[in-house]
Amino acid sequence: MQDKYDVVIAGGGLAGLTLSIQLKQANPDISILILESRDKAAAIAAHKVGESTVELATHYFREVLGLKDYLEEFELPKHGLRFFFTDEKKVELSNRVELGPRLKLPVPSHQLDRGTFENYLERHTKSLGTDFLLAARAKDVVFGDNGDLHTVVYAHERQDKIVRARWLVDATSRISLLKKKLGFQKEAPHNVNAAWFRVKGVVDIDEWSDNKEWQSFLAPKLRYLSTVHFMDKGYWLWVIPLGSKNTSIGIVADEDIHPFETINTYEKAVAWIHKHEPQAAKFVCPNKEDILDFRILKHFAHDSKRIYSADRWAVTGEAGVFLDPFYSPGSDFISLNNTWLSDLILRDYKGEDISVRAQIYEQTHLSWFESWLPIYQDKYKLMGNTQIMVFKIFWDWAIYWSVPCLLFTNNGFTDLKVLKELFVSEKSLGRKFGRLNKAVQDLFLEWLPFEKAIFEQRYIDPLDLDYLKRFQRGIDEVHGTSEVVGKVSDNMNILENVAAEMFRLISNQVNKTPLDIIVDPYVMTLSKPYDASEHLNGLNPDGVIGNDVAKMWFYQPTTVAI
Repeated sequence: MQDKYDVVIAGGGLAGLTLSIQLKQANPDISILILESRDKAAAIAAHKVGESTVELATHYFREVLGLKDYLEEFELPKHGLRFFFTDEKKVELSNRVELGPRLKLPVPSHQLDRGTFENYLERHTKSLGTDFLLAARAKDVVFGDNGDLHTVVYAHERQDKIVRARWLVDATSRISLLKKKLGFQKEAPHNVNAAWFRVKGVVDIDEWSDNKEWQSFLAPKLRYLSTVHFMDKGYWLWVIPLGSKNTSIGIVADEDIHPFETINTYEKAVAWIHKHEPQAAKFVCPNKEDILDFRILKHFAHDSKRIYSADRWAVTGEAGVFLDPFYSPGSDFISLNNTWLSDLILRDYKGEDISVRAQIYEQTHLSWFESWLPIYQDKYKLMGNTQIMVFKIFWDWAIYWSVPCLLFTNNGFTDLKVLKELFVSEKSLGRKFGRLNKAVQDLFLEWLPFEKAIFEQRYIDPLDLDYLKRFQRGIDEVHGTSEVVGKVSDNMNILENVAAEMFRLISNQVNKTPLDIIVDPYVMTLSKPYDASEHLNGLNPDGVIGNDVAKMWFYQPTTVAI
């Protein structure tokens, strides 16, 4: 222990540990202290949720932090996200519509046992020279004036102690030390709750059905290695395999449809699963003494008014913002947050004035949260509708792979020229991206009263759609600064056409409009008669994109029947 450090990180979970590794790998001379409140190693299997990674975070872990060898040896590979939509009885899995990749994805991802992973990260960051103190809880900070060091107060060995720091990073998760001290808490308008537990042993959903044709449709273990979602109105139930040969089970539910009081104990959660997912209940609900843990979280989404300060303090991980575990974006937000923050700390360490960058990064971070909110807000009411959710899931993957993943893997989020071109002006591509996504998400809600069909025994693969396949494979393509902005522009053109083609099908079903109407994807609506004169600057039908979108339309024989 030293009496002063370049960086003190309050919280030694995933966000704090990965930030320390990112900083140390970039500059081994930076002195770092992590204050972690737990008093022993993280529990295997039953430590934390957030076990599923997707493409952006996977790139961060594997390529930015250099953890590829560890992940491939000690954690499970992941075969994408997999969704089973509702049917009438939910007693035979092979009867349900299934959405997910049939073949191994070109861009990898992982299922993480958070206890195993964080214990490794702790050992790794110590090996890089980070000081790591257990049973140390950060309590307060006295900020230095005029560039002086901050004084961090922490509890350790039953007494308060102090350490001085040039930077203080709050990674205390929902304790939110700096939010509470500085008063920048902000509610997120998304009222969803969760309950989860880990069960001993492997839960392989291929064993849930005796339908041999269904079992053999995918290669062995590909369903098992997926992050599996069982869905119906207002909820989804997750099943995630862990490298420790145990299984994570979780309920995520809209408060207005499935109140928190129906899932907030293990006994209630089991009764809820028996009621809403009776087949799953036979495999994922052991006796209470046979589970490894049980946890609950009420109204988990939260926003923040601040993230970074040129006065050398910041928040990362859930101490900042968090939206929803659907699509597994938690580690993505950590990856983005730490990338912006490490860039600020490293530049400040070299004596650079970071005031402009801190402001731009914070604005970009908070605007990104705002643009991502429509993906989740009010959307749990759609989860009982197969046709709408197929459109929505494919749309959400398209916008994720085509813009944020592309920018992250090409270092676009720390390139001021890229950020200025994409996000500063009201007419910028980034602002258009947010408006386009909001228009499509609103369209899904408008569609709900008109679309009630329940489908059975269908399989649909996202990589059957050429534009989605190109977006996914394009994540790891390397572009220069000018090229990446051009690539985002190209991808936006595709997204606009996808949105227009979806609207043509939906409007034809609801309002009987022609399938060749001109569409402005930024002002789509089902609520008033279609007036072609209002869309003179819109898009004409695109036969190539239209063919891809038609594969998502279940009213035609365009999907693969099992």
